[in-house]
Amino acid sequence: MSDNKKSKKDLKNKLSKEAFEVTQHGATETPFSGQYDDFYQEGIYVDVINGKALFSSTDKYDAGCGWPSFTKPIDSNVTQDHRDSSFGMERTEVQRTDTGSHLGHVFTDGPTEKGGLRYCINSAALKFIPKKKMQKNGYSKYLSLFS
Repeated sequence: MSDNKKSKKDLKNKLSKEAFEVTQHGATETPFSGQYDDFYQEGIYVDVINGKALFSSTDKYDAGCGWPSFTKPIDSNVTQDHRDSSFGMERTEVQRTDTGSHLGHVFTDGPTEKGGLRYCINSAALKFIPKKKMQKNGYSKYLSLFS
């Protein structure tokens, strides 16, 4: 089995219950409850499933919505958008391109000077890698984001 397509059983054993529900069933964590909502250390946020880079702290901002918010993904190829009409709302779901895992939603009410998008992402779908540990953990190619 490839690293990108872990079985549900493997994921259930690897992830917290909340991370499993968010990434595999499109659940949403309670606003202001996620560990990365009010969190502003330098580093990158990676996929909790496969450790691939998703977002940088250089693109994170406080949108006041209760979830970590970013102006853009670390690379335009790491996420894919899908129409989401659940709960009687029209939204755009953000998924990880290679795994299809649910990350959150993207809205058009972000900072206009940075493109106008707000990637509203569940903390449960993320793992934070501090800048000082990026090289050691194999993410040195992203260190240039902080210069």
